[in-house]
Amino acid sequence: MTGDYRKDPEAISNLDDCQYAVTQEGATEPAFDNEFWDKKEAGIYVDIVSGEPLFASTKKFDSGCGWPSFTVPLESANVVEKTDASLGMIRTEVRSSHGDSHLGHVFDDGPAEEGGLRYCINSAALRFVPYEDLEAEGYGRYKKLFE
Repeated sequence: MTGDYRKDPEAISNLDDCQYAVTQEGATEPAFDNEFWDKKEAGIYVDIVSGEPLFASTKKFDSGCGWPSFTVPLESANVVEKTDASLGMIRTEVRSSHGDSHLGHVFDDGPAEEGGLRYCINSAALRFVPYEDLEAEGYGRYKKLFE
């Protein structure tokens, strides 16, 4: 999969209830009860709907919040930030550019030495592509991040 990232109706029809609620309706999955919050393996995280590359495990850190947290997107062009005034507070929502999936929120309480941001992302919005599968799945250009 290279470059043709879009909101794919077939991919949306294959989402489970939690994945659909998160990506299409802006829901949030439970903290500490999601697939990737404590995952440590090398690889990249892509949008579960469009496949666009979003985050790399090299920029993942344990923030203690119970969701996968990253300091910076893998491809900034694939991540859009929008003001979110729901729940009585002002936050910055993070969405995928091509899939228009709700991913989570970005906060300014990340590691200072890494730029100070914490991209707090729902596992349900992501698909993990392990390092050893990058080439086969069309993401070979990211292998250099782990070498």
